[in-house]
Amino acid sequence: MAALAKKDVRAETGLFLLEGPQAVREAIEYRPELLRELYVTPTAAARHGLDDAPVDTWFVTEQVLDAMADTVTPQGVVAVCQQFPTSVKDVFPDARAEARVDADADASEALPGLVAILEEVRDPGNAGTIIRAADSAGADAVVLTGRSVDPYNPKVVRSTTGSLFHVPVSVGVTLADAVERARGLGYTILAADVSGDDLPDVRADGMLDGPTVWVFGNEARGLTAEDLALVDRAVKVPIYGRAESMNLATAASVCLYESAFAQRTRPSTATD
Repeated sequence: MAALAKKDVRAETGLFLLEGPQAVREAIEYRPELLRELYVTPTAAARHGLDDAPVDTWFVTEQVLDAMADTVTPQGVVAVCQQFPTSVKDVFPDARAEARVDADADASEALPGLVAILEEVRDPGNAGTIIRAADSAGADAVVLTGRSVDPYNPKVVRSTTGSLFHVPVSVGVTLADAVERARGLGYTILAADVSGDDLPDVRADGMLDGPTVWVFGNEARGLTAEDLALVDRAVKVPIYGRAESMNLATAASVCLYESAFAQRTRPSTATD
C-alpha cells in the first residue's frame, strides 16, 4: 500500500492510492468498478457510512492505516484503485464525424467544447486543483503532457477531491500532438501566458465563445517560445492589485470559468 506513493510502483501495478472519505465516496458513486480494496478504521466506517461499501473492505487500526496512507494525518479511509487514463484519441477524435458535438445537433442544446492541456506542470497541488477547476467549469477533458506530473500521484489525487472520477484525464501525449489534433477539430487554442493579451479583451473579441483548448505551462518558467508558436493567441489574467503574480491553478481557474461563462451566454431571442 505505502509503495503506491512511488511512481514506478504505480506504473508497474496500474494501481493508485485513494485517501479520504470524500474521494472514496466519489469513486463509489461514479466509478465503483475501479475500486479494488478499501481499508478503513471502524470509527471512520461508521462516521462516513462505509460499512457496506461495494468493494472488499478491511477494518484496520489507526496505526496500520497510518502506515498505509501518504498523508501525515489520514482520515481513517484508504482505498486502492485501478488507473483509468483516457486516450488522447478519445479527447480529440481523428475523424471530425466523431467529434463530441454533432454538426446536425440543435446549437442551443450542444455547448461548445472546453479542454485544458497541462504542459510541464510539475506541482501536484496545482495539477490536482486544475483538474478540479476544469470539472467545476464543465470541461470535457484534461490532458497532461508527458512532461507533467503523474495524475495518480497521491497529492494530485487528493487535490482533485474526487474530480478525477468526473472528468476524463489523458496522459503521455506531447503538446504539439494534442494541439494538432484539437486544431483539426476546429478548436481555438489559447495559452495562458504573462506575455499575452488581457483576458477580458480576448473574451470581448469572441474568442472564448466556441470550442476552446487552454494550454497552461510550467509554474516557474511558463511556456516556451516554441510552445507559444503552436497556439492561436496568448492570454493573461490582468492583475489589478499589487500582487507580483498569480498562482498557476488560480489563473487556470479564472481562464476556464471565463470560457464556461462565454460558452453559456446566449443572445436574447425575446421579441416585442
